[in-house]
Amino acid sequence: MKKIIKNICCIGAGYVGGPSMAVIAHKCKDIKITVVDINEKRIKAWNDNDLNNLPIFEPGLKEIIKECRGVNLFFSNEIKKTISESDMIFLSVNTPTKYKGIGAGKASDLKYIESSAREISKYAEGHTIIVEKSTIPVRTAQTIKEILSCQKEKELKKQNKSFSVLSNPEFLAEGTAINDLLNPDRILIGGEDSVATDLLSKIYMNWVPVEKIITTNLWSSELSKLVANAFLAQRISSINSISAICESTGADITEVSKAIGMDSRIGMNFLKVGPGFGGSCFKKDILNLVYLCEKFKLVEVARYWEQVLSINSWQQKRISKIIVEKLFGTISEKTITVLGFSFKANTNDTRESPAIDICLDLIEEGANLKIYDPKVEKKEIEKIFNQKLKNKIDIKNVNCLDSIKEASLDSDAILIMTEWQEFKEIEWDEIFPLMRGPSWIFDTRKILDKEIIDHNKFNIWSIGS
Repeated sequence: MKKIIKNICCIGAGYVGGPSMAVIAHKCKDIKITVVDINEKRIKAWNDNDLNNLPIFEPGLKEIIKECRGVNLFFSNEIKKTISESDMIFLSVNTPTKYKGIGAGKASDLKYIESSAREISKYAEGHTIIVEKSTIPVRTAQTIKEILSCQKEKELKKQNKSFSVLSNPEFLAEGTAINDLLNPDRILIGGEDSVATDLLSKIYMNWVPVEKIITTNLWSSELSKLVANAFLAQRISSINSISAICESTGADITEVSKAIGMDSRIGMNFLKVGPGFGGSCFKKDILNLVYLCEKFKLVEVARYWEQVLSINSWQQKRISKIIVEKLFGTISEKTITVLGFSFKANTNDTRESPAIDICLDLIEEGANLKIYDPKVEKKEIEKIFNQKLKNKIDIKNVNCLDSIKEASLDSDAILIMTEWQEFKEIEWDEIFPLMRGPSWIFDTRKILDKEIIDHNKFNIWSIGS
């Protein structure tokens, strides 16, 4: 095994692979890093001269891309060539939930992990360290090992090929990914090969204190990622359930969150209310945890984690119902402005965004929607609704606009779905003349200062108060 890592390949140029490799390139100038993907359009976007056209928006990302791209960070579709030149390969491919077959709706589909492992088995040269970066089910490393060793042992020796498999899950949060990567709470590395583990650790030691680097066995590392996301999602569902109690009793969820968050055993993180969690990980990982529990006949444990998802769906339905009730029991042919379509602020990721299901509920009730998001492109929003809505009449009810003012024109209500800073700074006196009366504001993120909004002009509903 080589004592120094000179060439790194990352398979997968998405929300994990792109930012993660950019930060490693930024901190490890002596390592050449190439991010590869079969998606030619995505790679072209990563190589675009206009950094505003990068396929992923993350605060601080384009500055690092500007510094490192073409120096020691490259984006390419040449997968075979890059694999053959690499000492270490990160697997950052998508692991979606299966939609059919055994475990449909819960288990992860590992087809991209498997196809990547087969490519590595064919084209890798010498000793290669494989690093699981994607969120994957427990014991996926065993699958990878079996694929890598599928060639006869004599053939591997003849070709001078050997492999080590490590688990190195990411714990970044979209919207703060670059800061999370630069200042991680911990780096988790699971593996059986101490030399490979040490080589990966040394890469992170370029900027991460050694005491923050945790080493475990493979299975503990794989499971830790699923459990971390499950616990975080559980906190969101818990505080959202309490927001409903606050609305019924006169308590204020902000005050309740502050009071319980100051308990050192609980803490303040993930106690902000909202329309429910979204993104690529929480729902998928909890479903995978449920599937794992069912597989090992832990039925009660599976039902426990399923309830976290149930509360998340209930919160979204609850918000849709409140909007209908407040607008005199019907929103048929009324116009509702939706501010924010990504699953949270500071990202352009719409995967599992609460806005999608809430918008679908409102459309089903007959509403016309005007949608504005600072970073999600109109074509992405339109693509989602074209997939979700089969009825052309329903699709016509969705209109994507380029500004808050455009989206507010002739609307009956404004629905704030994400906590973008731009939404916190709205000049409501300028918005009021554009709307129909009576005018409503629905603040699902509790980001507005209600005291500075003229209550003679607006009716306001704020979550949890």
